[in-house]
Amino acid sequence: MSTRTVLVVDDSRIMRNIVKNTFASMNIPCEFLEAGNGKEALAQLETKKIDLILLDWNMPELSGLDFLKKVRAMDEHKDLPIIMVTSEAARYNVIEALKNGATDYIIKPVNEKTFQEKLSKITI
Repeated sequence: MSTRTVLVVDDSRIMRNIVKNTFASMNIPCEFLEAGNGKEALAQLETKKIDLILLDWNMPELSGLDFLKKVRAMDEHKDLPIIMVTSEAARYNVIEALKNGATDYIIKPVNEKTFQEKLSKITI
């Protein structure tokens, strides 16, 4: 299995580390890229081949939802798996994210079991 590139987008460095560590503990060979907001994430997406995006909702400059809308508007990324990883747990938030093209939705705090469940549904 080749190494996958996973972009972790969250304005909290601690949260990015938690997400990376949880992911790493599942022994999926991957390389991590990080972005502190949607603008940084868009820049990464333009220059690198990304296989999966783990995306927070609430961020400065460009929110996760706005980033999601921008990415889904690009033909070359319409099938890119994007999982929202957020503390926004309200049902309408989940619906809003899925309606705008999120592949799946994880409510923080993250854990290995939830990640495995969500990842088993997608091919990265």
